[in-house]
Amino acid sequence: MIMIRSIVRPEKVDSVMAALMDAGFPAVTKMSVVGRGKQRGIKIGEVTYDEIPKELLLTVVKDDDKEFVIKTIMKAARTGDKGAFGDGKIFITPVEEVYTISSGIKESANGETGQVKL
Repeated sequence: MIMIRSIVRPEKVDSVMAALMDAGFPAVTKMSVVGRGKQRGIKIGEVTYDEIPKELLLTVVKDDDKEFVIKTIMKAARTGDKGAFGDGKIFITPVEEVYTISSGIKESANGETGQVKL
C-alpha cells in the first residue's frame, strides 16, 4: 500500500475529488493548507505573498493502483494542457499497516489481515 499526498490549487480540489470518485477511489482526506514552492510565493507590486492557500489530499491505495491514481490526480489538477507554476505536487510514501478503528481490522503491506482485540 502507498499513501498519495497531493497538494493542489483550491479551485482544482473539487475536480480532483470528482475524478478520484469517478475512478473508483472515493476515500480521501482533505485539508486546507498554506505554503510556497520554489518560486517563494508571488510578488504583486511591492507585496510578496509567501503563504499561498492550497488543499492537501491524502489517499491510500494498493501499489498496483499507484500510477493510475497519480495520472488521475495530475489530469484533474493541471491548469490548461501544459500546466502552470503553482499547480502543486504529489508525494508518495509506503504504508506498512492500516487499522480501521470501528472494526479493529488490521491490514498490512504484505497482505496479512487480522483483528485487534481490545
